[in-house]
Amino acid sequence: MKEPRLLDRVRMEIRTRHYSVRTEQSYIQWIRRFICFHNKRHPQEMGEHEISAFLTWLAVERKVSASTQNQALSAILFMYQKVLRRKLDWLDNIIRAKRPRHLPVVLTRSEVRILLAAIPGVNGLIVRLLYGTGMRKMETLRLRVQDIDFGYRQILVRTGKGQKDRVTLLPDALVAPLHGQLEKTRTLHSTDVAEGFGEVELPCALARKYPGAGREWPWQYVFPATRRSVDPRCGAIRRHHWYDTNVARAIRQGVRSAGIAKRVSVHTLRHSFATHLLEDGYDIRTVQELLGHKDVKTTQIYTHVLNRGGRGVRSPLDAG
Repeated sequence: MKEPRLLDRVRMEIRTRHYSVRTEQSYIQWIRRFICFHNKRHPQEMGEHEISAFLTWLAVERKVSASTQNQALSAILFMYQKVLRRKLDWLDNIIRAKRPRHLPVVLTRSEVRILLAAIPGVNGLIVRLLYGTGMRKMETLRLRVQDIDFGYRQILVRTGKGQKDRVTLLPDALVAPLHGQLEKTRTLHSTDVAEGFGEVELPCALARKYPGAGREWPWQYVFPATRRSVDPRCGAIRRHHWYDTNVARAIRQGVRSAGIAKRVSVHTLRHSFATHLLEDGYDIRTVQELLGHKDVKTTQIYTHVLNRGGRGVRSPLDAG
């Protein structure tokens, strides 16, 4: 039997470890660039010297950011360690891109109100959820129906950064809009099922363990895509979640129409959530848990006000 090609082996290893489609695409892209940089030599013929040369070229000639260079290194090390089963010595001679220390861009409360008012529809609800809960963009888009607990006013964030679950708050101001969104989603799901579809992707091996779960209501995305698409991994026709490019585009348009003179991204809303909670006197450890930060030092970048206390947590979206 013919041995699979190198990139196919990389894909198999990535999928075995249940990495995301985005990680797979990113790793494949960097491995391709590494091979092409060395005139399409097989990685088996190369080692530490070639890796160092590529990463140094990225930093010196391409002037990539530290995070981009680290992403390239992670992809290459994955290939060598997990696919080619080669142990590499420490890469001492790599010139690493310098990681800048930027303070996060934070919107004032009035700027947040103006921005939220400028973004209508589904994108507007997603943006309010980002600010009102502090969730990351993909955590919000991958939200399932069963993850929203209206009774306890909380949202379960599943497999967030670091593959960890956590709980964040559900703002009172979003209860009614989310109920309305779920009604629309249920109608769309019912139509899909009637037409012989209605399946969503399930995490890890749940699809094998519970074959029919992908069509059940609790597993549906809260924010489904407007049309069905083909799963690039298995070829199944499914309804994916709302596309992240829609949200990013809506925020850019909202910032322009609101006349906000700041460099605003999707993540800016998460920064603003954390900063406004700390301004309201909530303890930094509480904010750390809501954000899902592993180290409190990551949360400290948002604040000059520490340890003011606070028992219950109320979303800044609900403030008068």
